[in-house]
Amino acid sequence: MLNLLRNEKGTSTLEFGFIAIPLITLTMGIIEFAVILFINSSLESGVIQASRYAITGQTTPGISREQKVLQILNRHGYGLVTIHPSDVTTLVYPNFASIGQPEPYADTNANGQFDQGEPFTDVNGNGTWDSDMGVVGLGGAGDIVVYKVNYQWGLLSELLKPFIGDLTFTSGVAVRNEPY
Repeated sequence: MLNLLRNEKGTSTLEFGFIAIPLITLTMGIIEFAVILFINSSLESGVIQASRYAITGQTTPGISREQKVLQILNRHGYGLVTIHPSDVTTLVYPNFASIGQPEPYADTNANGQFDQGEPFTDVNGNGTWDSDMGVVGLGGAGDIVVYKVNYQWGLLSELLKPFIGDLTFTSGVAVRNEPY
């Protein structure tokens, strides 16, 4: 028995066994964090570049401006991020002060909120009162356009998914279209 206690064969393997799981978890965490930073950065860059293209009013033969914006966003994802049309929202406003503002209404019962039946100005022309007066689209010359991308990302490793879950990245920019 004394010989067995003095035998040091296999201690490296045993010590590595104690260290391996935390080391692998730490390495996967570092890689995952780097990918998260990369996705956030590429999404921000893509939104800025797409808006820079769209403010010019430029058109490419055979492709709509909306499709070109989506193409630019996906090019900035470098194959890791795929943006779908449902991930992109573009709202047009008459001025910067109107961004995120509700459609104007007459508060006839003075309760401070819009109630069904109260008269309102249908700024975006959809026939209903909206808490955001933005009109969907890329606008025309001189319009203010807010570009917003929401992207859902599932982590690369299943190891960290129970701790972090899926992440939602949001990037946006408000620009004024050039006078084209």
